[in-house]
Amino acid sequence: MSKLTTADILDLRAYERVREDYRRAVMARKRVRRVSVEPIMTLVFESVDTVRFQIQEMARVEKIATDEGIQAELDVYNRLLPSPGELSATLFIELTSEEDLRHWLPRLVGIERAVVFEIRSPGAPTAPVKSIPEAVHAEGLTREGITPAVHYLRFIFDDAEVAGFGVGPISLAVQHPEYQASTELGEDTRVALLGDLRGQTKPLPLA
Repeated sequence: MSKLTTADILDLRAYERVREDYRRAVMARKRVRRVSVEPIMTLVFESVDTVRFQIQEMARVEKIATDEGIQAELDVYNRLLPSPGELSATLFIELTSEEDLRHWLPRLVGIERAVVFEIRSPGAPTAPVKSIPEAVHAEGLTREGITPAVHYLRFIFDDAEVAGFGVGPISLAVQHPEYQASTELGEDTRVALLGDLRGQTKPLPLA
């Protein structure tokens, strides 16, 4: 996917005029791109729509009105956009109590490398496609004894794996010593992510 530029981001007044309709459309697409690996993990697969919406909302809340300020946000969030042959996801470890945080976060160190796609179509490669932590995020993981509740992941597919993804079925799994779970992708989700892999995902109109 092409990186976003300042020209892709509406100024505050223009965004306010379209925000409700745009937000509704992005949320509809985001629901398809959200995959739960229960009981406590959810991945949201990023696209131009999710990233642009995040930047627009950040600019709205922080009242960022200059090109320099928007560019600073672009520099951060553009790293989440996948290139063709890749998927990019934000992993949320969904914990609601202090007790659960203390229980799980020390046990899930290394979770950013433990998420895999299993491609089960006939003749597809049998090895899973493993998650890779986003580079800048990985550099910031300085606490060895505890993991953050949010991770930014990338999955890199070769041509045979993309072809297998196009046929399905596909499962998303977590294979960590302290957490093993798997879920099969729904057809709408598989098709949406296949668009990313093939570089064919079309962004929503904003203006």
